[in-house]
Amino acid sequence: MRHDGITHLSLGAAIKTHDDVTDEFSDFATLLQGAQTPTDADRAVRRRRGKIGLLITAIVLVLILGATGGYVWWALTASLPAPAASSQTPAAPAPAAAVIALPQAGAAALAISGGEAYLGETPGIWAQSGTNDPRPMASISKLITALVVLERKPLADATDPGPTIVFSKADHDLYDKYYVLGATIKAMPTGSSMSERDALAAMLVPSASNYAEAVSTWAYGSQDAFLSAARKWLAKNGLADTRIVEPTGISPKNTSTPADLITLGRLAAANPAVAAISGTRSLSLPGIGGVSNTNGLLGVEGITGLKTGNLGDGAHNLLYTASLDVGIGTPLSVVGVMLGGATEGSVDADVQSLLASIREGFHEVRVGSAGQVVGQVTTPWGDKAQLVIADSPSLLIWSDTPIEVTMKTGKPTAYTDGEVVGSITWTAGPNTTTSDIALKGTIGQPDEWWRLTNPEVLAGG
Repeated sequence: MRHDGITHLSLGAAIKTHDDVTDEFSDFATLLQGAQTPTDADRAVRRRRGKIGLLITAIVLVLILGATGGYVWWALTASLPAPAASSQTPAAPAPAAAVIALPQAGAAALAISGGEAYLGETPGIWAQSGTNDPRPMASISKLITALVVLERKPLADATDPGPTIVFSKADHDLYDKYYVLGATIKAMPTGSSMSERDALAAMLVPSASNYAEAVSTWAYGSQDAFLSAARKWLAKNGLADTRIVEPTGISPKNTSTPADLITLGRLAAANPAVAAISGTRSLSLPGIGGVSNTNGLLGVEGITGLKTGNLGDGAHNLLYTASLDVGIGTPLSVVGVMLGGATEGSVDADVQSLLASIREGFHEVRVGSAGQVVGQVTTPWGDKAQLVIADSPSLLIWSDTPIEVTMKTGKPTAYTDGEVVGSITWTAGPNTTTSDIALKGTIGQPDEWWRLTNPEVLAGG
């Protein structure tokens, strides 16, 4: 077909198919190799082979792309390995031992009850210094006199006045006798009267020696009878190392040991009348007026009684009871004695120091601190958190009582800051305190890149 002098081929003749082109190239290659012109059958075989190759290539490509997509899906959704947690129970505090300020001069002994949970069972003497040799007990003798009198003439209770005593001329003359001896005395007019309780108070509070002899004679009829009864009373109560030759203590032959006097103190404290009278700071007595207790430590460091005893330099004594508040709920019940002090003042100072040292021996110990690290949590992707003590607890202990520590931790669930994951407990003596163990910090999720680049970790998880 011609148009404007140009010949045009038909569309079907001008455009060749892919198979035609392939066949022509194959034919051309065959001619170059000197082969015969391929037949139509040869061309059909080659076309089938080309189609199979393309199909294989497509299948491989699909498999590669499918595997890659599957890995990504697996990596992004695989379970993560659990964070690794480690912890170590912290060492217990080691408190210093209490220093008991026992007197260096003379001899001293101390018995304590009521603190067994802290101090252990202490049925006898809890602490002592010096020897247990007999020493003059001076006016502490008047406690023995009072208890022996009350055995013959008992009072119903601490406030019972008891029978009335009428003082004779012989009793009045005792005032002069003891005045000459330099003892403490109080007025006792002939024919005057006083209740038994008031007479015992005159003997124990201001320590009037003339009243000690008058009352003991009144109870037993004579001094010989009284002394005989007193020795039997000492033997009956196990005071084998105590000697009494007269009722006042003015004689240095009235002697006792620290151990015996602890027993005497317990006996006196158990008698309601004696305990009440010896703990009275001051009172007014008929025919005498106001009197003050010779025990100036009443009310100091919890001291509640009992009796002083002084015979001059080197023979100053104090037998005392105390209700010592050490912060454990119930005060300690203390019976103590100091014998052979240089002065009354030194005895008082030594006793105060001793009781204060016991009270200070009970002390609060800080056993843990808020934020104290006791472990950690780590992850393969780099997140970290600490296990910390939540509080700052303290524990009341005596002296250097050993402190035991136990700790329990569990697996976190949320891995968020502040989550409680366990507890720690401290125990010393009868006391226990506990604090939570909490997570400090938050464990987050790894990012996609970490997941895609750590298949071996994910496989282990």
